[in-house]
Amino acid sequence: YEPSTLEAPQPAPTLTNLTREELLAQLQKSIHHEVLEGNVGYLQVDDLPSQEVLSELGGFLVTHMWRQLMNTSALVLDLRDCAGGHISGIPYFISYLHPGNTIMHVDTIYDRPSNTTTEIWTLPNVLGERYSADKDVVVLTSGRTGGVAEDIVYILKQMRRGIVVGERTEGGALDLQKLRIGQSNFFLTLPVSRSLGPLGGGGQTWEGSGVLPCVGIPAEQALEKALAILTLRRALPGVVLRLQEALQDYYTLVDRVPGLLHRLASMDYSAVVSEEDLVTKLNAGLQAVSEDPRLLVRVTGPRESSSRPETGPND
Repeated sequence: YEPSTLEAPQPAPTLTNLTREELLAQLQKSIHHEVLEGNVGYLQVDDLPSQEVLSELGGFLVTHMWRQLMNTSALVLDLRDCAGGHISGIPYFISYLHPGNTIMHVDTIYDRPSNTTTEIWTLPNVLGERYSADKDVVVLTSGRTGGVAEDIVYILKQMRRGIVVGERTEGGALDLQKLRIGQSNFFLTLPVSRSLGPLGGGGQTWEGSGVLPCVGIPAEQALEKALAILTLRRALPGVVLRLQEALQDYYTLVDRVPGLLHRLASMDYSAVVSEEDLVTKLNAGLQAVSEDPRLLVRVTGPRESSSRPETGPND
């Protein structure tokens, strides 16, 4: 109820109404980047720019931000304080994390006022380089992550391109409009567009329910947890290699070793986010090939490993 409002509220000025210098200043307030310890790239986005802004300032973003992140070993995308943004910016963010050998249909947006649908596809070409598909991406979320930011989180999760760490997102709407009710001083703010979610299957999206994280943790602890996950994932190739070497050197059922080595090399470790995940996956793979209940992988903490002698590969 707004009794002092004589006319319907006018939309707020958009970034496209600003000068180039003003645009740059706004972008630098809403997008922050740095390289963290362990060569981990960190990109914090608090407001998703529109296609027009990204087209105008894409060269600046690539030169002064993205190129510094390209050589990192993993990327943390922080959307904990991103409560919205522009739908047209979605394909730009997704495309830099998509391999690029094919274009992908990632969403379809229905707009009620115009009764139109818009398909969102990854871009066939981008300025600069795409982030390597071989590098891990972790997306941080909170209960404040909403709207367009949720769409990005949802798409990356469904593409299996991002490990989502933090809290369930807001479950908001892509676009809200404030409408006067008749000639009264009452206004109604309501969602006017929605995602049809082609990647989710069955028309299910995050709206109303939010995006569930892969690893649930309070938002203020999400970055620390993400770095711990990336440390574990960075160690994965070495762990698998040492296990392969142990099997080759010590395992008594020699005829089964080639099959075990192949199984270890071909397993998908993309969903491993903890030592427990890794142990479960390794044991399932080893048992499927060896059918040997003695062949087990276990996690041993520093205290346990220091109080007992090292054991062979059957432990």
